[in-house]
Order: sequence, then C-alpha cells, then structure tokens
Amino acid sequence: MIAPLGLTAAFILDLIVGDPEWSFHPIRLIGRLIARLEALLRTVCPGRMSEKTGGILLVLSVIIFTYSTIWVLLYGAYAINGYCGFSLTAIIVFFSLSLKSLGKAAQAVRRALADNDKAGARKHLANIVGRDTETLSREEMVRATVETVAENTSDGIVAPLFFVLLGGAPLAMSYKAVNTLDSMVGYKDEKYCDFGWASARCDDLANYLPARITGFLLVTGAFLLGKDWRNAMRTMVRDASKHASPNSGYPESAVAGALKIQLGGTNYYGGIARTTHFLGNKGVPLNEHTIGDAVRMMYCASLLMLLLCLLVLRVFG
Repeated sequence: MIAPLGLTAAFILDLIVGDPEWSFHPIRLIGRLIARLEALLRTVCPGRMSEKTGGILLVLSVIIFTYSTIWVLLYGAYAINGYCGFSLTAIIVFFSLSLKSLGKAAQAVRRALADNDKAGARKHLANIVGRDTETLSREEMVRATVETVAENTSDGIVAPLFFVLLGGAPLAMSYKAVNTLDSMVGYKDEKYCDFGWASARCDDLANYLPARITGFLLVTGAFLLGKDWRNAMRTMVRDASKHASPNSGYPESAVAGALKIQLGGTNYYGGIARTTHFLGNKGVPLNEHTIGDAVRMMYCASLLMLLLCLLVLRVFG
C-alpha cells in the first residue's frame, strides 16, 4: 500500500508537470510491448477461434509482465533504502495519472474555439478523441471535448487512484496496461472483433467500479461548484445505462445533467457512422464555456478522489 505522502506527491507532480511526452514513458513502452506481442500471437494463432485465444494470451502476458516488472523495480528500490523506494513509487503513480494533460488538451480546444479558429480546434481535438474531426461543427467539437473529459476523468484519474489504493503502484500500472490494450486492440471492427475481445472485456471489468465512483464524485463536484447537482444525479440514474459502454455513461451523464446539456448522438469513425443514445436534455447551448465548466468539474472530482484515498489510507493504513 502506498504512503499518503507518496500519493499526494504523485498527484501534485502530475498537476505541475503533466504527462511527459517521453519515448521511455511506461505507457509507451507498454504500447510497444503490445504491438510486438500482437504481431507474434497473430502468427502463432491464425484463424478466427485462435485469434480469440491469442487475444486472451495477449491480455494475460501484458498484465503479468507489467505487474511483475513494477513489483521487481520497487522491491529493488526499497532494498537500496526507503527514500529510493518512496521516490520510485511516487514517480510510477505519477506516470499513471493524466490530470493536467487532459485539462490542457481540452483547454486548447476551448481557446481555439474562443478565437474562432475551427481548424486549430479540430487539430487539438484529434489528439484526444478517436472519432473523425474533419467535418465537425462548432457544437459537435464542444460535445466531443466534454465527452472525452468526462470519460477520461474516470479512465485517466479516478481509476488509477482506485487501483493504487487497492494494490499500490504495480496494480495502478497494470490498470494502465489494460487501458492501453483496449485503446490499441479493443475494437469491434473486422480486424479486432475476435483478437481484441479479451482486451475490451477486461477494460470493461476494470472500469466498472471506478466509473460509478467517478459519476458520484462529479455529482459532488457539481454541488461544490454551484452547478445543478440534483439534475446531475437524476440524469445519471436515468441515462447512464443508455450508453453503448457499460461504464462511460456514468461520468458523461453526470456532467450532462450538471451542465444542463445533451451529450451523445452520431459520431463517425473512419467514415463509418455510430449513433448512441442521448444523455441529458437540451438546455444550455454548447459553447467553449461548456468545456471550461467540464474541466473544472474534472479537477474537482479528481481532488475529491485524492481526499477519499487519503482518508481510506488514514483509516486502514
């Protein structure tokens, strides 16, 4: 279990520095591992049924390797001395968080829209969403940004902190490995529908509790920020299960309710349309100020999660 001071240090470091664009970033190294193992397993496991087996082997191999590597590194660091172990633990947890980076990316879209620079907004947006951005209208760009801020409040901040609490830095980085697996191979297209099945299901399972915790933290954040927290709760209870993802609907519907906006609708991925149910009701028009409000809710929910973790560590640690 991580020390409260180490967890706080990692959180503050992420707030100050953000996620570094470093070629030896642990998440990038995990991504390279996934790519190489995928190529190997596709060669060893050809055929539809074998592809699903290969996908399961990929998930197991990446998670076991990630957890074991982090555990061995920390064991060695603590064997040197407590300060070395403490520092490495804080650094690994820092690498698992993406609070500042997410906020910075969303604010870049907001500023571009405020300057009426739609081309710039689309360029920044393409860095944080998987959908096609070339033909998005102003409102659609705002919606895409708010949706990714809400979803990644869970995936990028609350969930890593949740797994730090459960199993320290090794489990937090293992969660990020699952998240990376899903983003790389967890698709439903012809290429990955079988091979990526295990990655997608594992990610759904890993995010089940964090997503629901995030929803309630966002409702609480809405209360603290003077937003409509009652509507946030009502909307989350009513609309969360409408989302195509078993988890993303909780943070997204909470934000939609708090800001009195409507999320969801039709998105395009590689030119292919995907329509999702609407979350929330049409009320306040979507504009750059909506992005700012969503980012503030993200920061508030993240801080609440940190305080919750510190409370649990205080009581049980």
